[in-house]
Amino acid sequence: MIKLIVGLGNPGRQYEKTRHNAGFLFVDCLVRDLGSAFAQAPRFLGEFAECRVGGEKLLLLKPATFMNRSGQSVAALLKYYKLQADQVLVVHDELDFNPGVVKLKKDGGHAGHNGLRDIIAHLNTKDFYRLRLGIGRPPAGKVVADFVLSVPSKQEADLLDGAIKTGLSFVPQMVVGEIDAAMNKINI
Repeated sequence: MIKLIVGLGNPGRQYEKTRHNAGFLFVDCLVRDLGSAFAQAPRFLGEFAECRVGGEKLLLLKPATFMNRSGQSVAALLKYYKLQADQVLVVHDELDFNPGVVKLKKDGGHAGHNGLRDIIAHLNTKDFYRLRLGIGRPPAGKVVADFVLSVPSKQEADLLDGAIKTGLSFVPQMVVGEIDAAMNKINI
């Protein structure tokens, strides 16, 4: 069962609509859909919300540590709530998928994603779920960091919004423990 959903991104208005903030965009939509709101949580080094999905408690987290230090925030929350890594879903941008593609997986490496790298280092495990929201790769000659920290085109933003909506539709299944069923449908 998923008990915590972590959206990855960077805090600050200048990053709000960038590709790298796909995870933040996801949890912002989710908290709104669930009729809740984020609050500052210094204990967890981020913004935090408690929600209910189908009678189950669901925790949401937006680390305020910047992407490269996301693991500090995630580890603090897991320790406080005594959660296991396999109860966590991390939502993040994915360069290896075209805009609009969404995939769910468990385990695996960080594939160069610094947010995932830091979470793996702080949890000392790769054993958590990832909802990967495609943002595509930069054009030849463009620096990856500049690309992920830039705002997508209107067309790409619409595709990302569609991927977010698809991912959101599977949250109730994941929260009640039907993760494999959700994975089979998302990863078609």
